[in-house]
Amino acid sequence: MKIEKNDINLYDTLMSGQAFRITLESDKSFTCILSDRVVNIKEDGNYLIVNSNKMDDLEMVIKYYLDYGRDYKVLNDELMKNELFKDKISLCNGYKVLKQDKFEMLISYIISQNNNVKRISGAISKISERYGEKVLFGGKEYYLFPKMSEFIKLSLDDLKEFNLGFRDKYVYDAICVLKENPFYLEEVDMVDTEDAIKKLMEIKGIGLKVASCILMFGYARFDTFPIDTWVKKYVKSNLNIDNVKNIKDYMKNNFGLNSGLAIQYLYHINRNLK
Repeated sequence: MKIEKNDINLYDTLMSGQAFRITLESDKSFTCILSDRVVNIKEDGNYLIVNSNKMDDLEMVIKYYLDYGRDYKVLNDELMKNELFKDKISLCNGYKVLKQDKFEMLISYIISQNNNVKRISGAISKISERYGEKVLFGGKEYYLFPKMSEFIKLSLDDLKEFNLGFRDKYVYDAICVLKENPFYLEEVDMVDTEDAIKKLMEIKGIGLKVASCILMFGYARFDTFPIDTWVKKYVKSNLNIDNVKNIKDYMKNNFGLNSGLAIQYLYHINRNLK
């Protein structure tokens, strides 16, 4: 299937660390494991060539996943007015924020705490191989992330086989919350971002940073953002602001509902300047 490229930079977007199960293939295409299918995406001039084990609604699924509905040019024009971006916004052309499955983001970012990408990806893959649906695509076997209805049947002992360390108790607390209230994730989506953060933090082990990541990548909420050591260092070197509260105030006052996108751009700029 051919889909108009829509100015996306596929490599910058898919290899940015937003998703934990994307493979760059030898032909420079990308294999992505989504919530209900496996897709392969490749740039071809002004188009994306997309294949999947499940072709139903594929164009709609890809456009949603790659956030085609948001006008990034308008956002970039606004961001470039700020001194953090005015000379570097071109580095972000084509970069987009992926829209991913809420449940998978909840579990994935709980697992991500004090962890590295390789171990996170490995744990998610093992969980999927054990409890997810097997999919055959392109002559290979893939495993979708488990459906919530199946995952919440797991016990704490079941989780221990994945070597999650202290995180298994947090994942199990999420299971208990979802088992008690199957509409929990939908309820998070029904409130404003401040209340959504509070609701997510009811789950043991979810702090502000993890809640912000879940909301950005699972709910497309751009008005929340994690502040980590690198962000503090970058903002201090450019603006001489080093207090976390002051950084948050600056981001909110200058970028408002797009503060999270601004943070993602800062990460991306840093990777490009290294």
